[in-house]
Amino acid sequence: MGVIKTREVVKGTVKTLDRAAIATDRVRSATIRTKESAENSTSANEASPEEYGANRVENTIRCVVHEGVHQLKKRGSRGGRDVCKSVDKMKEGVDDLKEVKDTVSKKWKSRKAAKSAKQTAKGTKSTAKGTAKTTQATGKGTIKTAQATGKGTVKTAQATGKGTVKAAQKGVKTAQQTGKAAVKTAKASAKAAKAAAKAAAKAAQAAARAAKVAAKATIAAIKIAVKVVIALVKMAIAAVKGLVALIAAGGWVAVVIIIVICLIALIVGGCFGIFFSGEDSGTGQTMQTAVQDINGEYQARIDEIISGNSHDELEMSGATAAWKNVLAVYAVKVTTDETNAQEVATMDDAKKDILMDIFWDMNTISHRKETVVETVVEYVVDDYGNVTEVESEVETKYLYITVSHKTPEEMAEMYGFNEDQTKQLRELLDVQNDGLWSAAAYGIHAGDEQIVSVALSQVGNVGGQPYWSWYGFTSRVEWCACFVSWCANECGYLDSNVIPKFAGCDYGVSWFKDRGHWADRGAEPTAGMIIFFDWMKDGQDGSPDHVGIVQKVENGIVYTIEGNSGDSCRINQYSISNGEILGYGIPQY
Repeated sequence: MGVIKTREVVKGTVKTLDRAAIATDRVRSATIRTKESAENSTSANEASPEEYGANRVENTIRCVVHEGVHQLKKRGSRGGRDVCKSVDKMKEGVDDLKEVKDTVSKKWKSRKAAKSAKQTAKGTKSTAKGTAKTTQATGKGTIKTAQATGKGTVKTAQATGKGTVKAAQKGVKTAQQTGKAAVKTAKASAKAAKAAAKAAAKAAQAAARAAKVAAKATIAAIKIAVKVVIALVKMAIAAVKGLVALIAAGGWVAVVIIIVICLIALIVGGCFGIFFSGEDSGTGQTMQTAVQDINGEYQARIDEIISGNSHDELEMSGATAAWKNVLAVYAVKVTTDETNAQEVATMDDAKKDILMDIFWDMNTISHRKETVVETVVEYVVDDYGNVTEVESEVETKYLYITVSHKTPEEMAEMYGFNEDQTKQLRELLDVQNDGLWSAAAYGIHAGDEQIVSVALSQVGNVGGQPYWSWYGFTSRVEWCACFVSWCANECGYLDSNVIPKFAGCDYGVSWFKDRGHWADRGAEPTAGMIIFFDWMKDGQDGSPDHVGIVQKVENGIVYTIEGNSGDSCRINQYSISNGEILGYGIPQY
């Protein structure tokens, strides 16, 4: 029976030792899981706060560099190339930052490995202590059980207990040695981690320096870009000069102004920059002077045809394209040219040549001559009062001049505009922009000068058919007064009784004088007044022979838009003191 009990004790001892092994395995497994979890819980690219910051700086700089290169390299200006050089320097700084980031990443991994080893060593030491305690307790239990069994069994049990204790003590000693080694390793790892932390700090400082360099480069780039913008929107800045004084009130005002300038720059750089073309950018030319010069060339060609072809009768018909249509085609074509895109906010000789080419692509003057032989019946009265019919053939030479033009849609097809270009053309020609076109082409703004804008839009029309037929005539008449009345009607001035509807100049003069809205020759007129003439060649008698609309007055010169001037609508100019000026009707706009 004693022997059987001894076996039971040994069996119990084995079970106890198995539990210790299982506990050890569980600790080891937990350590492994903890290590794996720690490795998987941190991004490989962002293993530390320093590295996270480096990544964010790098990404931000790369975005700035990419966008800066994309926007600024599109322009081939000298300022743009300087910006691109600055951006290249920024790229070099980013590459240096990447090397620093890689170094930080390696050191962080080393630090993480050291930390994991330290945790493993602590787990091993704790397991060893637990195993020793369990073994000692098991040995004591075995001895007590053996003493209760018999003398022979006691001796055997004591011997077994001593062996077990020795083994346990040996295990404890081994665990202690392992723990000491682990502690040393942990200390070494901690030292390495500390060094890695210092390196990370240095890397962060280097990143900060790189960011500072990049920021300086960015600021330099922005300064260059601003200079380019200012050069383009010089005329627009005049409209916001009053805001500059508000900068002292606070920094936000400066930000608002910068945003406004940038928005204007975006507009000016595109086809809508045509609406900013009324100011001289230093070339001595504006869109208005270019329009006047081209109108002058157009009229010179008409006059050349008239003077170069002998005729008895002249018949003219047709009209040029409205200037807003010509300028809209010009703006889209020039700003979207694939080989040489340019802004249209400024005017120079080269751009004027482009505009003139587009004008003549859009407008055509044709002429023909025709000789007609007619039989004319004349009545001759002799000395005795007898009337005799006398037939004779009369040869009449007719000169026909016709002006025709293409529509914006036809020009878009001619130039091969794509869908986007055609869309821009439609947006420019929206009726809401009519006032802007008047300002761009003629320097006329909304207000009392609306009739001037309408009249200028008709320059180039020949023959007067739209005006005398509108008035009610079925064939051509002297149509200068019809033209003035037509323009007034377009503005609603006939309905409001601001200007009369008249086909004869005498009635027009009487209408203004009767209402006390008249000024004699010698007065300085203003835009929108109605100017009447008394031609010397017809024998000045104080009665009006011709009428037009005052466009503007500059340096003692009055500029007019007149219908039926050489059978066309054209711009003329006179000295204010010119003796052929009868006076001015003053509409009460």
